[in-house]
Amino acid sequence: MQDIEQLADQMAEMIINSARTVVFTGAGISTESGIPDFRSPGGVWERFDPEDFTYEKFLGDTAARSKQWRLLRQLGRTAEPNPAHHAIAAMHRLGKLDCVITQNIDNLHQKAGLPDDLVLELHGSARWAVCLDCRRRYPFDRVVAGLDSDDEAPACPDCGGILKPDVVFFGEPLPQEVLCKAVSRSQGCELFIVIGSTLVVYPAAYMPIHALEAGARLAIVNLSQTPLDGEAEVVIRARAGEAMSQVIQRVEDRLV
Repeated sequence: MQDIEQLADQMAEMIINSARTVVFTGAGISTESGIPDFRSPGGVWERFDPEDFTYEKFLGDTAARSKQWRLLRQLGRTAEPNPAHHAIAAMHRLGKLDCVITQNIDNLHQKAGLPDDLVLELHGSARWAVCLDCRRRYPFDRVVAGLDSDDEAPACPDCGGILKPDVVFFGEPLPQEVLCKAVSRSQGCELFIVIGSTLVVYPAAYMPIHALEAGARLAIVNLSQTPLDGEAEVVIRARAGEAMSQVIQRVEDRLV
């Protein structure tokens, strides 16, 4: 049985001794904020068919488009940052964070206090909707507020084109500029911390591999096993908020 306190001590020392730390987050960091993950029992894919969430269906199937909008309206509607998000924001305030690379679209890192330019959102952001015709962007909440029905798929108020949540669907490439920045920051870090990701979704899951190949140390906080556990110096099997609260408390005690 793991000693979380001892592992938190080790991880805190790794953070303190690192000049450039990158944090990589997945759906598991946001479950404590009330946002379900996708693959666990009770997750999103038990309620929705992932085959309905392809970019091709979004473009060509009105019913699927409405379903995609409905899911994104439901996810994280009232979610707030939890202790894990606040711990990462504290790392930034202490000068111990290079950036966050996230698979999440929920904006909780920014709500916890991280500047936008330190959060690399590999799968886009549910804060925005973009018109696929005129490319105009609209705040997601404003678009949703103008809908008459939960089953409605909105059109662009300006040109009448298809409005798409500014997130990455299956079959759609990751935003190239963000992906290139994420690879560069991963390759340039001294410490790479994975929080709440199973590391099975690619190309996002290549980021810790890039870091390892460049000589970085690896730490993982996740409830379940990941393919890279054997490469990590510290693996903490605990909820993200529980583990990161202990880690950041130790960092603050030694730095402040």
